[in-house]
Amino acid sequence: MGKVILEMKNIDKRFSGVHALKSANLDLREGEVHALMGENGAGKSTLMKVLCGIYKRDMGDVILFDKPVEFHTIKESQEAGISIIHQELNMMNHLTVAQNIYIGREPMINGVYIDDKKMEKDAKELFDRIGVNIDPSVILGTLTVGKQQMVEIAKAISRNSKILILDEPTAALTQVEVEELFKIMNDLREKGIGMIYISHRMDEINRISDRITVMRDGEYVGTLNTAETTKDEIVRMMVGRVIFGDKKEKSNVPEGAETVLEVKNLNRGKDIKDVSFKLRRGEILGFSGLMGSGRTEVARAIYGADPVDGGEIFVHGKKVKIKSPEVAIKNGICYLSEDRKRYGLLLDKSVSENSVLSNLDDYITAGWINDGKIDKDAERENAKLKTKTPSMKQILRNLSGGNQQKVIIARWLLKDSDIFIFDEPTRGIDIGAKSEMYALMEELASQGKAVIMISSELAEIQRLSDRVIVMCEGRITGELDIADATQEKIMAYATMREE
Repeated sequence: MGKVILEMKNIDKRFSGVHALKSANLDLREGEVHALMGENGAGKSTLMKVLCGIYKRDMGDVILFDKPVEFHTIKESQEAGISIIHQELNMMNHLTVAQNIYIGREPMINGVYIDDKKMEKDAKELFDRIGVNIDPSVILGTLTVGKQQMVEIAKAISRNSKILILDEPTAALTQVEVEELFKIMNDLREKGIGMIYISHRMDEINRISDRITVMRDGEYVGTLNTAETTKDEIVRMMVGRVIFGDKKEKSNVPEGAETVLEVKNLNRGKDIKDVSFKLRRGEILGFSGLMGSGRTEVARAIYGADPVDGGEIFVHGKKVKIKSPEVAIKNGICYLSEDRKRYGLLLDKSVSENSVLSNLDDYITAGWINDGKIDKDAERENAKLKTKTPSMKQILRNLSGGNQQKVIIARWLLKDSDIFIFDEPTRGIDIGAKSEMYALMEELASQGKAVIMISSELAEIQRLSDRVIVMCEGRITGELDIADATQEKIMAYATMREE
């Protein structure tokens, strides 16, 4: 690793009395991948926004390439060589790849016409530099999320950025795309570009980072050399306790437990092929498989979000036709989408409003909404879940990802649902929130609720499931009792493609 190119010293930031950053520190070296870790609300994003000029710091120093700086806009930080690639990409899907890279900086012919040919040629040269095969003339929206992320990286390189901030860059990527991203990062590292890598995925941190800085409650905890530390040490620094559980050794489902949900011969095009399974009271049924295996499609079909071509669904032994989420909810089925911000939440509404969204009719009398009862019930259920929020009136957008997830669960607890479908319940949330989510699912099961948990993390599947169903290319390829559910067996079924 080279010389220090960025130092952030004793950074303080307050928002309306909330001390978001307290003497936070971070330094970055030339050609380094420096992981920034901490629970949601630890101050990682706030620190990066201070660096990029989105927030003005109250105290502290930022030294860039040996010179003190203070940016007032993100444009100023970009011009100084800093680019941030957000988890939720903010791009123009209707424009071409080249147009996205050079928007606002288009090469012109005689100062009048945009030179599309030169723009595409320059974009192709950029991709060649970072080893990516993308056609600059294609419409961006036709690319996968992984490819769109490569376009964002190319855009940053086109600005001659010397520092890249990558915020949860692998959250929506396939394993192949993750490998492609890491290859690009290693190439950029060799070119002397410094990268700040924000992620909750320990295996990725160990693979790609050189050093790790940990934050907790807005404060700097410490910096470690990745090669010289352990997962437990990082976790202790982040949350003050070791929270990783061991693999579940045996099922906790009582003998003779009632079958609360049965699915028979469910079909939907190429996505769902003759899927059948049973879910019992008090059971956590894990659904495992690789990306595109059909797990989410099955969940959405059961919930009535997508139509099916055929099959039967039984709830408590009674055959039901679920043609919409409303029908599913009436039958006690709730679904927590993997894309909660798109399908599960109204981000600009309050915690209270989001908590009662599925049973709002219960709070309307003679055309009047009983706001007091809404707040009271929302507060009761969110208190059970330990949702961190200043009040029930807080706008949901201002809560961390883990706490947003809890608000959705509070909604379904208020509805007294029997069957919970959790689709990637810990995606995008920090380690502490993961532990709380695990405890919550186990508590629901102990109360007699039935839980389907879809997860791409094998350790999570093994940690929580009583039984595991594995899918590949729309089919169920294996069913394992948790005692037999080794990672090797799960992966063997997950890759059992049709001949």
